[in-house]
Amino acid sequence: MTAPSFWLDSLGPITPRPPLAGSIDVDVAIVGGGYTGLWTAYYLAQTAPHLAVAVIEAEYCGFGASGRNGGWASGLFPVPEAKLTSRYGPSRAAAMHAALAGAVDEVGRAAAAEGIDCDYAKGGTITLARTPAQVRRQQGSAGFLDAAEASAICGAAGVLGGVYSPDCAALHPAKLVRGLADAVAARGVQIYEGTRVRRIARGLVETSAGTVRAGTVVRALEGYTVRLAGHRRSLAPVYSLMIATEPLAAGDWERIGLRRRETFADERHMIIYGQRTADDRLAFGGRGAPYHFGSRIDPSYDRVPAVFDNLRNTLTEMFGIEPDIAYRWGGPLGIPRDWMPSVGLEDGIAWAGGYVGDGVAAANLAGRTLADLISGTRSDLTALPWVGHRSRRWEPEPIRWLGINAALRATSLRDALERPRAS
Repeated sequence: MTAPSFWLDSLGPITPRPPLAGSIDVDVAIVGGGYTGLWTAYYLAQTAPHLAVAVIEAEYCGFGASGRNGGWASGLFPVPEAKLTSRYGPSRAAAMHAALAGAVDEVGRAAAAEGIDCDYAKGGTITLARTPAQVRRQQGSAGFLDAAEASAICGAAGVLGGVYSPDCAALHPAKLVRGLADAVAARGVQIYEGTRVRRIARGLVETSAGTVRAGTVVRALEGYTVRLAGHRRSLAPVYSLMIATEPLAAGDWERIGLRRRETFADERHMIIYGQRTADDRLAFGGRGAPYHFGSRIDPSYDRVPAVFDNLRNTLTEMFGIEPDIAYRWGGPLGIPRDWMPSVGLEDGIAWAGGYVGDGVAAANLAGRTLADLISGTRSDLTALPWVGHRSRRWEPEPIRWLGINAALRATSLRDALERPRAS
C-alpha cells in the first residue's frame, strides 16, 4: 500500500482494521474516519458512554484530508469576522472565533491526555506581506508587524510586514489522526475500515457489506461527501497539493527562522501554507490545481507536476534555497457554496464540515459540538453561529466547472498583477 502523503508514509505500513462483516444496530453511526468523525466519537464516548457508536471508513482512518493536510491546527475561519458580525451580530461572531481559538489548545490538551505524540508546537502563525498591495491589505489588522518584526519570525525575501496570530499550532496530522483512532477504539467505539458507504438516510447507513441501523447518522466526509448518493452538489472537492523537502541544514534554518515552529503563509490571493516539521523539513502547500468536472475525485488528481514545480520555485524565491523535494502529494478538501462551515443535527442526521482547508482545529470543535447535539446537551457550543447553517447547493455542471476554474484563474491573475515589475 502506497501512503498518500509524507505524513502517512512516515508512520510506516498501516494495517487497516477489519471491515464491517454484516448488518448491525448501533445508537450512533459515524460515516468517515477522519478528524470530524473521530473527535465526535471521542467526545461521545466521554460524555455519553451508554451510547453504542460505530465509525465506518472507506479506506483507513486518516486516509483523506486528516492525513494529508498542512498540519496547521489554527483558529482561522473562512468567513471574515466582519461578515459574521453583519450576519449574526458581534457577540456571536466573537464567540465563533473564540471557540476556534480554544480548539487549538484543546487539540493539544487531548493529544497529551491520550499520549499521542503528534509533534504539537503552538508557535502561532505569520502571514507575510511581500508586495505593497499585500501591505495595504494588512495595515490596520490586529497583530500587524513591521518588516523587521515579521522578518525576525520568518526570514523570507522581500518582507515588508506581516500579521501574527498566536492561535495556531504546527503538528504531524497523521500521528494525530491515527492516535485518535486508537484512543477512540480503546473507549469501546467500533471502527470499521475498508467499508464504503453508498447511501445514508434517516436511521440507516447502506454500505458495501451490510446496513448499519442507527438512531443518529453522522455525515463526516468533508471533500468525499460528493461520493454519497444525493450529495454531488453539497460541497465542491477542490484539490490542495503539498511538497516536503529533505531535512534542511542548520545554516538554512538560521536564515529562515520559524524557531518556535510558527506556521507561515503570505498575503497573496492564491493560498499557500507551510510549516517547519519536527525533523526540520519544510512542508509546504498551496491551491491552484484544477477543479474536475462533475466533482470527480481520483487518485491521479493528487499529483499535478506543474503545481509541484510552482511550490518548489516559491520556496526558492522566498528563502533562497534549492531544496531537494522528498515527497509530493495532494488531496481534495470540501468547499461549501458560501464558504461557511457548518455543524448540525436534523431528523436524526447530523453533519459537520466544509472547512475550506482549515479543518484541523475546527473538526475538534465540530466533534465536541456534535457530541452535545447528539446527547441533547444545550451548551455554548450548540449556540455558535455555524450550528444549523445550511449552505445553498453548488450550481449544476457545466456551470460549476466553469465558475470554479474561472475563479482559480482570476486569483492567479490578481497575484501576477500585484507582483512588483522589474525596473
